[in-house]
Amino acid sequence: MGKPLKLTGDVIETEARAAANAAKSALGSLFRLLVILGISYVILGPLIGILASSFFSDSDAYSPLVYIIPQQPTLERYSLAITRLDFFNVITKDLAYVLAITAIQVLVCSFVGYGFARFDFPFKNVLFGCVIVMIVIPTHSVMLPLYIAFRKFDPLGLMTLFAGGPINLLGTPAPVAIMSVLGCGLRSGVFIYIFNQFFRGLPKEIEEAAFVDGAGPFYTYFRIMLVNAAPSVLTVAIFSMVWQYNDTFMANLFNLSGNMILSKRITSLQATLGNLDRILDPGISQLYVYAGIVMMLMPIIIIYVVLQRQFIEGVERSGIVG
Repeated sequence: MGKPLKLTGDVIETEARAAANAAKSALGSLFRLLVILGISYVILGPLIGILASSFFSDSDAYSPLVYIIPQQPTLERYSLAITRLDFFNVITKDLAYVLAITAIQVLVCSFVGYGFARFDFPFKNVLFGCVIVMIVIPTHSVMLPLYIAFRKFDPLGLMTLFAGGPINLLGTPAPVAIMSVLGCGLRSGVFIYIFNQFFRGLPKEIEEAAFVDGAGPFYTYFRIMLVNAAPSVLTVAIFSMVWQYNDTFMANLFNLSGNMILSKRITSLQATLGNLDRILDPGISQLYVYAGIVMMLMPIIIIYVVLQRQFIEGVERSGIVG
């Protein structure tokens, strides 16, 4: 008679443990949900507010009862913002500029990263230390030397020799292009590090087989290694496009024209509305700026939606956190 009681006690104890484990699992899931909701609110809250405000009418902007959902939505903010921004013309030039700089950065940074990962040469560690310095040193700390260097551009006295004196490259995309070609453009240090980590993770047998077949280092790099580095290429390309597209620091430092940089043109939209349309109320003019920001975000959102899976895979495989 004691045996069944023992079995019954074991069953009760097992059920109690299962219930406790289920309760812990439920609490853990609830905690994770709350954390995700909190992070999502911090990140998406301002964007939702900007999107909703871009549809506000004047009465919605002044009504204390309207918080997110407008009572009298309007598209007036978008129509006037498109006109004053010259949106389609400017974004076409901006995207062409961004894509060109992105292509340069992907090619140069992958080449430099491959060199650091696979070849030994004098001062390799010192030079890679310079790459790390590019990552950790704020760009603002070198803005004055950069401005002076391109205001009076005369490398090694060559401009004086051939053109009679230094030349002024400010107001043109040349400074950004030159810096990107030399591997010190916007966030180039991060891109070199990503490629270096990825190439170090690839087996050397791939290159050795190519060398045995008579392939040179350049052929091996372009036709074999760069193809295998497609996840890193995609990751760097997306990062470069987003950072270049949103950049206002370099655009202002080198005085790039607002006719080709949409982010810079948006920063002056309020002044344009005040001068041309006599919209002097900062609360109302800000609604037009919100509409411009929403339109500016659309290409980035489309790129992410289309390439989401490949981008996440590239981040995981590129060694960006290694």
